[in-house]
Amino acid sequence: MLNNRTQRKRHHSIRGKMVLAMLVALIPLIAVVVYLLMAQNDYINAYDEIVSNMTIANSYNLNFKEEMDESLYKIVVQGRTFTPENREGDPANPYVMIEDLRQDFTVLAGIRTDEQSRQWLNTLLRNIDTLQDRVDDIRTGIAENVPYEENMKMLEDDIYILTDLVQDNIQYYIYYQTRSIDRLKSRLSQNISSFQRFSILLFLIFLTVDVILVIIVVRSITNPIHNLVGVTGRIAKGEFEARSSVTTDDELAELSDSVNDMARNLEVMVAQIKEDERKMRSAELRLLQEQINPHFLYNALDTIIWLVEDGKNDEAVDMVVSLSDFFKLVLSKGREYISIREEERHIRSYLEIQQIRYRDILTYEIAIDPAVYDYLILKMTLQPLVENALYHGIKYKRAIGKITISGTLCEDQTIRLTVEDDGVGMEEEKLKRLREEIMRPCKETESGFGMSNVNERIHMNYGWEYGIFIESETGKGTRVTVTIPALLSDGH
Repeated sequence: MLNNRTQRKRHHSIRGKMVLAMLVALIPLIAVVVYLLMAQNDYINAYDEIVSNMTIANSYNLNFKEEMDESLYKIVVQGRTFTPENREGDPANPYVMIEDLRQDFTVLAGIRTDEQSRQWLNTLLRNIDTLQDRVDDIRTGIAENVPYEENMKMLEDDIYILTDLVQDNIQYYIYYQTRSIDRLKSRLSQNISSFQRFSILLFLIFLTVDVILVIIVVRSITNPIHNLVGVTGRIAKGEFEARSSVTTDDELAELSDSVNDMARNLEVMVAQIKEDERKMRSAELRLLQEQINPHFLYNALDTIIWLVEDGKNDEAVDMVVSLSDFFKLVLSKGREYISIREEERHIRSYLEIQQIRYRDILTYEIAIDPAVYDYLILKMTLQPLVENALYHGIKYKRAIGKITISGTLCEDQTIRLTVEDDGVGMEEEKLKRLREEIMRPCKETESGFGMSNVNERIHMNYGWEYGIFIESETGKGTRVTVTIPALLSDGH
């Protein structure tokens, strides 16, 4: 199977997400700056155009009439003809002045401007044409020797009036250009006001977008980190099955894969260590069990020999049969778990053997509920407890005693088995020490080896919530309660 890290391609890095967030924040600012620069450039161009137009118009407004009137007056008074070149002492050529005026204002008429200014420019150009016609009349009159009085009358009645009109036209043009500046300022103020409202709206929109984006980006980083912190915390507590579920396409996903790989490897290693420890502990416990069985076998064989020597052959045969059943159940074809039914037969065989040896002091009763017969139990769970009840309870009573074995299925799906005797019991201090001893590994115990062995095996196989509990009272006896989970065999 391919590792998740090799299957997953990183599409978005954390750095990329941060750059994206910065770009989204900068784009509105850049857009506003560009808009301002363009608006400013349009305003400056329009203002420069108007100022340039007014400058040209003013240059004629100041001196055109005076120069034109003076030039034509000198020509009429002196009776000179119009010459193309200006000689020293000659008046200015009116045609040149008119052509210069026409060219400049024709250019101004072709420039984008307001309607009123354009109307006055058109009027001005018509008046220039009329002025040129009247100049032509004066020129013709001088060439044809028209009397001086007629030329002067034409000069006063036509030329001076037309130059006044031209100057008025220029002044009106300047006036409306000035108004254009006012309109430009007004439009600028309106644009600024509109831009302020638009900027506020734009700022709110992009602020909302930026906040949402920042929240998304931050969550896309912090949520996986919180997930990784939680998973690593669980792994630190020993929950090696914990896995990170980060599905982002960035460095955090790679870190998540690494954490999962680490947890998976730790889980395998810990499981292997537990399995090795369980096998080692199982081997130790089996060895300890084998150390128990020969001692019991020697005693049983001694009893059989004694019965045979005493001529009690039938009892000897019964004991041999019970001993055979006992060891068949001890071996159990190598199984660690047997049914409670088989465990009961095992205990019954053991007690039958012991009752022959201790017939004067031992009676017993087995009262296990048949409803629990098919449930599983660790082999040789009850035998060490029954043996302990016999040798440490009944035997020291110096009178006949009774061992009672019972078992029931509880509502919490546990099975409770009890081994109870009415022997000598224990004092409180001794009971306290025994309870502490059975919680230690059996190889470290100084007393209560059999019960410690049973308790440790239950802990190893079922967990620490199960085990044995001892109750005892001096002179009244001892009760040992075994609690195991209710587990059925595969055949049921």
